[in-house]
Amino acid sequence: MDEYINLFEKVIEKTIPKVDYIDIRAGKGNSTSILMKDGEIDEINTGMSISARIRVLNNGAWGFAYTTDLSKFDEITETALKLSNSIKGDVELAESEIIKDKIATDVKIPFEDISIEEKQEIMKEASDSATFDNVNSTTVGYGDIESDELFLNSEGSQVQVKTSRVRMALNATATDGQIIQFGHGSIGGVKGFEVISDRDIEEFGRNIGDKANRLLKAEPAPSGKFKIIADPELTGVMIHEALGHATEADLILQNDSILKNRLNTKIASDIVNIFDDATIKDGFGYYPYDVEGVKTRPNQLVKDGELISLLSSRETASKLNMKSSGNARSLIADAPIVRMSNTYLQPGDMTFDELIEDIPDGIYLKGSRGGQVDTRKGIFQFNAAEGFKIENGELTTPLRDVSLSGNILETLNNVDALGNDFKLSVGFCGKNGQTVPVGDGGPHTRIIDAMVGGSN
Repeated sequence: MDEYINLFEKVIEKTIPKVDYIDIRAGKGNSTSILMKDGEIDEINTGMSISARIRVLNNGAWGFAYTTDLSKFDEITETALKLSNSIKGDVELAESEIIKDKIATDVKIPFEDISIEEKQEIMKEASDSATFDNVNSTTVGYGDIESDELFLNSEGSQVQVKTSRVRMALNATATDGQIIQFGHGSIGGVKGFEVISDRDIEEFGRNIGDKANRLLKAEPAPSGKFKIIADPELTGVMIHEALGHATEADLILQNDSILKNRLNTKIASDIVNIFDDATIKDGFGYYPYDVEGVKTRPNQLVKDGELISLLSSRETASKLNMKSSGNARSLIADAPIVRMSNTYLQPGDMTFDELIEDIPDGIYLKGSRGGQVDTRKGIFQFNAAEGFKIENGELTTPLRDVSLSGNILETLNNVDALGNDFKLSVGFCGKNGQTVPVGDGGPHTRIIDAMVGGSN
């Protein structure tokens, strides 16, 4: 994007006398996506894209305009100016450090070094490895993108970031003629193709096929209150959905969070420490600067059970009299909103055997099949991918159709032990019609008096 710096600097210089603040984002990307169903290629998309947007702030109101034709940048600047002049608002920006930086993510194997055919072969290996016993259908999705993004603002910041990101996901469907069950898994990272080539693809596929087959023989889950163990994947989903969204400053300002007015108060048990950290390079939610040019840092949200900070953009931070946490995110075409990055529960010091050894009658919940949360009321409901009964400290009967529901604050206060393991999952998060890559995770987590539901 070096060739556009001069153009954008001239636009800022010419426009700044008319407004209070300007920022410009531009980027070009090269992407490939492949969809395979039952071992056969269903769809291949490759393409290059280029786009840019300008935001101007005037009289407390934003003007925002976007284009995929950079020769029209003067036109969209005029559009943004007209929009900002048409209304009065109350937007102010928290102070931010002036940054000049150029950074690229670590890549060992560039995506262009791997042919479409080689990518298809790896997808086929994953599909074939999952297809055994009662597995009768698989879907494999693969996507990679290399992007080069540039950010400039009228305060003097200039940040250029080159990013490579890749993900492959596999779904396996199994049936015994009466019921249907699913196995799912994904691998990915903010690196090159080595994220895929370094993995044992046969084992990856086989584990997902195993899960689908195992669930056919599993019993429907019981319903009631149990002491449970959530695996790192479900722990991550719970922390992301139940706690993470409720700490987003825009939701708090909209009176849509159970955590409004709870800063510096106790919301969880003493052993609960929760972070959102975009600087973790092995996390799928990694980014060195947010879309407002704010340098990212590890943000501790909960310390020893106390809510000590929130996630914010410059605009929301100003309204709450704090510094931006570096969590403004969006595609170039969209207005920035507050989003999580890599959100996790910090591990403890217990082994898995120690976590379950004194549970006479409990349930182990593994993986996630999604769920929902009401951040205003502070209630959630998640579906685990599978479960197992815990009887006298041992894992016994496999369970299917297991759900976990409850009150966010009550559940966080009922966390009574944490494993010494840790895993970040690869995923995407949707909010206000926008989707961003995220990581979420933690250790195995023990929770007392958890409400478990089954299909019976």
